[in-house]
Amino acid sequence: MPASISSIAKSAEDVEQSEIVPVPSAVDAEFGGTEARKKLERKLLWKLDLRTSILIVIYILNYIDRNNASAARLRGFERDLHLKGQEFNTLLSILYVGYILMQIPSNMFLNYIGKPSIYLPTCMMIWGMISILTGITNNFAGALLTRFFLGFVEAAFFPGSLFLLSKWYKRSELGLRTAVLSCGSLISNAFGSLIASGILNGMEGKLGRAAWRWLFYIEGAMTIFVAICAIFILPDFPATSSRFLTPDESRLAMLRLEEDVGVGDDEDAQSKAGRSGLVLALTDWKVYWLAMTLTSMVVSLSFNAFFPTLSATMGYNPTVTLLLCAPPWVFATLVAFSVNRHSDKAGERFFHIAGPLFVGIIGFIIAISTMNTAARYVSLFLMAQSYAAFICFLAWVSNSIARPPSKRAVGIAFINAFSQLGNIAGS
Repeated sequence: MPASISSIAKSAEDVEQSEIVPVPSAVDAEFGGTEARKKLERKLLWKLDLRTSILIVIYILNYIDRNNASAARLRGFERDLHLKGQEFNTLLSILYVGYILMQIPSNMFLNYIGKPSIYLPTCMMIWGMISILTGITNNFAGALLTRFFLGFVEAAFFPGSLFLLSKWYKRSELGLRTAVLSCGSLISNAFGSLIASGILNGMEGKLGRAAWRWLFYIEGAMTIFVAICAIFILPDFPATSSRFLTPDESRLAMLRLEEDVGVGDDEDAQSKAGRSGLVLALTDWKVYWLAMTLTSMVVSLSFNAFFPTLSATMGYNPTVTLLLCAPPWVFATLVAFSVNRHSDKAGERFFHIAGPLFVGIIGFIIAISTMNTAARYVSLFLMAQSYAAFICFLAWVSNSIARPPSKRAVGIAFINAFSQLGNIAGS
């Protein structure tokens, strides 16, 4: 009797396995079998990583163009524009007004046209031109206008990039890619300081122009050049990126995401305007909690806009001050990458977010407690590494907003836009 039961159980198990096994095999057969599919998938990811890596360069320039006013402040920006009182802080804050207003419409439009390889570089060229125009302003009103429209156009990039990545990568792959992209904002603080140091130290009086004006000219021109290159490098969405993928790779790219969440991205074919996505996102309570959490975090990170000023409190000349800004951000980049990679492997977010923030609090306490040069410089490192928490949270946001993609586009944009209120308050 026991033998009979055992044989029946084994028979049932064999039947169950025979029902399950052919399913993935049938799907893989389309690509020549399981091993062939794995090989094709590795090739697809390699192509995607290679092309989307230019987003890191764009993000570096995005942050450099956004924060170069802080570096220009060290070499006569306030004096030449006759700024007084809170006018410089207003210039920093006004950028985020345009930045907030444009993010949701921008992502909805990007989802509608489905051509990030055209849309994002075009926006980049425009903000590069606006950055150049900042260098020819002569008063507060002119600088205010250029800073407002700079934020208005720059708003397209970051939420658009997160949305682009979410259209190509599975949830298990998205965290690391989001972290690598976001590390561009950290390393930009290091590169930006080094570039600004060289320009401000070597271009004073060239062609009769102040060095801070050359800072805007040169960095704006760099942005336009990279934007032109990006048109030929950035991928579009899976359904429209036929120029660098084979038919099998295109099919696999769409199938991967469908398997990952159980539904494909083709629902937007019925509603390209994304109005349904707007309603879905703005009626999801999780979106508001994520937005409030990120906003409170951004307030604590708003020291970023004043980093050269904080470095200047150590008493060195402008060139040395800018050079000293670089090492803390290199350190922050390494910490952020390590924390987010470990977070993906561990499958845990809370402690990977809370830990860097706690260390950042220690940095704030040191900064307000002493004027000792060594201690203040250590505090800059501790403050900067708290950005690891911000990046980890962004990965969590991307993984938390489910399909349809029209909802994801609005959700990512809304959370990121709302969080910029923290930068306005911080400035």
